[in-house]
Amino acid sequence: MSAFEWNKVIGAILVALLVIKVADIAGDSLLHAKVPASHAYPVEGVASAKPSTTAPAKAEIKIAAIGPMLAAASADAGAKVARKCAVCHSFDKGGPNKVGPGLWGSVGADVAAHAGYSYSAALKGKGGKWDYEALNKFLYNPKADVPGTRMGFTGIKNDAERAALIAYLRSRADNPAPLP
Repeated sequence: MSAFEWNKVIGAILVALLVIKVADIAGDSLLHAKVPASHAYPVEGVASAKPSTTAPAKAEIKIAAIGPMLAAASADAGAKVARKCAVCHSFDKGGPNKVGPGLWGSVGADVAAHAGYSYSAALKGKGGKWDYEALNKFLYNPKADVPGTRMGFTGIKNDAERAALIAYLRSRADNPAPLP
């Protein structure tokens, strides 16, 4: 067979594939599958096929109380955990604001009150003080605690690490806040 004949065979195969694909796309546009209102055979524990129009209720974050964890926490261990935070925050007295505010004296301080730092509207709206429970909840999951915060950190899920970090933050002050 000559090269010209091979080109005809390959061309015929490509045209056939193209026709099949066009027919597939046309068929999909003509037929629309309808989702049934309910399952034909209800199965215990399986949700309805019809999507829900109501938003799911926001789950309350349940985390361990910080008081007992702080009793066993070490500020030295917290210094190691704080390395995760050092990219965006400084821990030294008079340290500069980086991507996030300096954290010297933050335990017991007002929320969104560090001088010279521009906080997000969400964090400004939080109000209150950074007491131990507020820090515990925020550090567990910042975006869930303060929706709209610019803090991109996902949080510290490990209770012991979070307590150690809070103990370290407590130590980074002229007058550390009293323990709960």
